[in-house]
Amino acid sequence: MSRLARPPYIDTTTGIAYDTDKAEFEGYLTKQSMWLRDWRRRYFILKGSRLFFAKTPYEAPHGMIDLSRCTTVKSADLKAHKKHSFEISTPDTTYLLYADDEKAKDDWIGSVGRAIVRCSSTYVSKGGQASQGAKGGKGNNLDAMNEDYDDDSSDYSNSSNNPYFND
Repeated sequence: MSRLARPPYIDTTTGIAYDTDKAEFEGYLTKQSMWLRDWRRRYFILKGSRLFFAKTPYEAPHGMIDLSRCTTVKSADLKAHKKHSFEISTPDTTYLLYADDEKAKDDWIGSVGRAIVRCSSTYVSKGGQASQGAKGGKGNNLDAMNEDYDDDSSDYSNSSNNPYFND
């Protein structure tokens, strides 16, 4: 029995339709809206160098983050004032998101980080060949992949009276 195909994402600026079926990674995250700064639960679909988001798994996505333009993906519990949060940064925008638990957060950071690396000119495939990524020779700064990764975790505790964390 075949499942219904998810509708494509249509870029309103260019009119290009992006296929969102057969995702590499998908699931629910809560994203801070760009204008009102409130938090909205969305279904995210990672496919290639694009991260799409929709209200449900069956609706056409209404937004896209082009990971080929991203510079970092890293933990952001203090910045977002939410547990299990992380940020995805481009030169123009920083997206704040949070997962349901720490494992989901780590899985998303890893998956998005690998997608960003695949877009970079420094990516080397399993066969040992360098890939010419979407960045056209520009390097990439993935804080989540660095050994000096630090989210200042010693600056907070998980106590119930800590004002930085959601319930």
